[in-house]
Amino acid sequence: MRRVYPQRIPPGPGKESVWDYPRPPSVEAAKKHLRIIFNDVLIADSSAVLRVLETSSPPVYYIPPEDVHMQYLLPIIDRTLCEWKGSASYFDVQVGNRLAMKAAWTYKTPNPSYAHIKDHIAFYASKMDVCTLDGERVRPQSSDFYGGWITQDIVGPFKGQEGTLHW
Repeated sequence: MRRVYPQRIPPGPGKESVWDYPRPPSVEAAKKHLRIIFNDVLIADSSAVLRVLETSSPPVYYIPPEDVHMQYLLPIIDRTLCEWKGSASYFDVQVGNRLAMKAAWTYKTPNPSYAHIKDHIAFYASKMDVCTLDGERVRPQSSDFYGGWITQDIVGPFKGQEGTLHW
């Protein structure tokens, strides 16, 4: 049986296609103001974020730890391995009696090519109440595995959507 892949959406003016992002992923300064709110509390607020760009996925935003209210992040024992970035460590996010499990992650000892993101924190938009970039509310990438943030300036199709399991 021959696999059929979704067609790349051509980006219009001022837009990016995730199909133009590199593999292995690249890291760059985002030049955007990011805010994250959970249970009516500001969890992160930064204009110094980095974004990781990988073919077929929306950008993942990494926030310097000094711009994250770390008292709300609870380290957990879960780990995953990224072939490019290395071993990721995870956090639950708790504000008051509300808990978002495995809602954020970091690379404490990333592979040398990704040293820029060391100790920076990334969040699953799907597990937070509000995540914004320059005031725009982001949409989470489909699937609990991927952590990309979808904004109006990027086009897909995006890995994680229905029919993309074997990309």
